[in-house]
Amino acid sequence: MVKKYYPTIGLEIHAELKTLTKMFCACLNDPDEEKPNINICPVCMAHPGALPVPNKKAIENVIKVGLSIGENNIADFTEFDRKNYFYPDIPKGYQISQYKFPIVSGGHLADFDVTRVHLEEDTANNKHDRGDFSLIDFNRAGVPLMELVTEPKTFDGADEEAAKSASNFAKELQLILWYLGVSDANMEKGEMRVEANISVSSDPKILGTKVEVKNLNSFKSVERAIKFELDRMVKLHEEGKENDIVQETRGWDDGKQKTFSQRKKESSHDYRYFPDPDLPKMKLHEVFDLAEMKKVLPELPMAKRARYKKDFGIKDEDIEMYINDYILGLFFENVCKNFEFNKEKVKIASNYLTSDLQGLKNKDKFKSGSTWNFTELVNMIYENKISSRVAKDILAMIVIADESPLKIAIEKDLLQKNDEGALKEIAKKIINENPKVVADYKGGKEVALMSLVGTMMKETKGSANPQIAKQILKNLLS
Repeated sequence: MVKKYYPTIGLEIHAELKTLTKMFCACLNDPDEEKPNINICPVCMAHPGALPVPNKKAIENVIKVGLSIGENNIADFTEFDRKNYFYPDIPKGYQISQYKFPIVSGGHLADFDVTRVHLEEDTANNKHDRGDFSLIDFNRAGVPLMELVTEPKTFDGADEEAAKSASNFAKELQLILWYLGVSDANMEKGEMRVEANISVSSDPKILGTKVEVKNLNSFKSVERAIKFELDRMVKLHEEGKENDIVQETRGWDDGKQKTFSQRKKESSHDYRYFPDPDLPKMKLHEVFDLAEMKKVLPELPMAKRARYKKDFGIKDEDIEMYINDYILGLFFENVCKNFEFNKEKVKIASNYLTSDLQGLKNKDKFKSGSTWNFTELVNMIYENKISSRVAKDILAMIVIADESPLKIAIEKDLLQKNDEGALKEIAKKIINENPKVVADYKGGKEVALMSLVGTMMKETKGSANPQIAKQILKNLLS
């Protein structure tokens, strides 16, 4: 009998917050600054006597995240602590963070329970591109950094499910940060970093030894790192070497597609947390109107999914595209208003927006423009005034120049031809010019007829009604 193992996953996700200035000083919070050590001052460089002042906007941003994932989970009392450890990228020799009293306690998102969301300052950037020595850019030091920690979730022996679920959680959190406008959460720039705590056990009620894989900078890396680590742990269990699994921090090598040991994992007592004496205690319920903040939150992804399903009845894949591309979703909704929510027109519009539009250049400019010409195009398709082939061509034209599709169709003679007399003459010409294809059809090759239809569509620049064209050809060849 094959022994069953239960994976357990917990996530820690850091996201840099969008604020004008850093967390505890007036330096610019500019993630796009290219010159090193420009946005620095005595506070974020830890000069003697420099005193930090909390950034109210950063605190407000974390509260918004808390309100989006739960009810009554915003702390009344909170404070900042000193997390003591020495790395070259931490100028003070400690990081200002939160320990016992985080801003947010509890919540739920995408199959994971949330333990806490707290606020801290980011570290500087180490630059390792100089060969045998490294340099440090302190522009990022002191940038407000939100950390979200989930409860560990145990899965029923499904490695793929565990890895996918963790990736989906990170994606959903990124969407919420975008919708709230509190973070760009660009993983390639390091504005959102995922760390996964991973363990396996043969008993679902007992947690195995935990390993933390740090700084996963893409959703694919999250999935692959978790899958690799679970496979590694299961193999050690099956070989009787479970004692070789130690509590440690591991990194992910994207090139080799494997994890590697970095250092022994610290415990919380190793950081010698204590309240920062330079920062005041805070009573958040006295400063922020939580009920009003909750009321003005934007529509979040989960609610939008449900509304799109109910109001539009479109495919789940289309809905996800609109959820992930806010501008495209807004364009789609504005188009639907022009149709007064006619379900058939809505489906036509969605099909063209999520498939044909995606392969075109200048699509982003088009999405932010007028919806009227696209509405006219969909109406022409719905009323059979143009063929699907012509519709694709006109869409490519109105993406470049925002012109009337009807005007384009008239000028270029693209309106669908339903005149059987005119089409019959064209069909005769096609038959005379393609004797081999005609012989193949008469010899029993049904596909040859569609070849003739295609030639006829080409002859008419896609304006022939394909059903009528097919029937005329069949009549002439019978």
